[in-house]
Amino acid sequence: MEQAQDLLDESEALYAVLADVRGDGWDQVTQFKGWTLNDVMVHLHFWNQMADLSLQDEDAFAAKVGAVMGGIAKQGFRATENAMVSVRGEPLREAWRSLYTDMGARWADLDPKRRVKWAGPDMSVRSSMTARQMETWAHGQEVFDILGAERHEMDRIKNIVVLGVNTFAWSYKVNGRPVPEVMPYMTLVAPSGAIWTFGEPSDNGINGSAVEFAQVMAQTRNVTDTELKLDGPIAVEWMSIAQCFAGGAETPPTQGMRHRIAN
Repeated sequence: MEQAQDLLDESEALYAVLADVRGDGWDQVTQFKGWTLNDVMVHLHFWNQMADLSLQDEDAFAAKVGAVMGGIAKQGFRATENAMVSVRGEPLREAWRSLYTDMGARWADLDPKRRVKWAGPDMSVRSSMTARQMETWAHGQEVFDILGAERHEMDRIKNIVVLGVNTFAWSYKVNGRPVPEVMPYMTLVAPSGAIWTFGEPSDNGINGSAVEFAQVMAQTRNVTDTELKLDGPIAVEWMSIAQCFAGGAETPPTQGMRHRIAN
């Protein structure tokens, strides 16, 4: 399953930029909702644990996710997740790496269509790996940004682009809006220079960088901070509410809120 290797590679890229963080550096506050680097690591490690538990023991997963979702409803993601993971700093970074390395190896040989439980609807293991890659990539953005590091993107981002395309209707439904009958036609340039197209030609279109499209989908950038070219009212509306992740409706960052800090 290629997506298992993609998760491994995405995680290794993030690990590399975190390799020199020490001591109080883990308490740096990012541009994402006041989360620290420790908070980002807790989030990624905990949900990797949950994804793996859903594969290993469905009953244990169901019990734990029930408790977790109840906690999130009462006190939010950060407080709930921080109560679930005891280590911080360098030990947390290494525990996270140990797990994603192990998962990358074990999950690669699974049937991609095998179904596993999740906090929302069941999903395939391929989708589970893609979701973990998306989370790693999306939350990795605030890490790269606050550390002033430039991320060198690879074509594995196509998994996240496809997730964004597939959640077109979801972005509208979660925001309580009627779903348009026609999705905009997308012509996106991959990091390698390859051209990826999605949908059917219409009066509504999105053209530009596949990376910037994924950034808007994962809400790591406001669309106005990208060079994406939007044609038609549906394209404009979608890019203002796009959300490729589960949960309630989230408001995208405002213009200029998310950016790489210059060294």
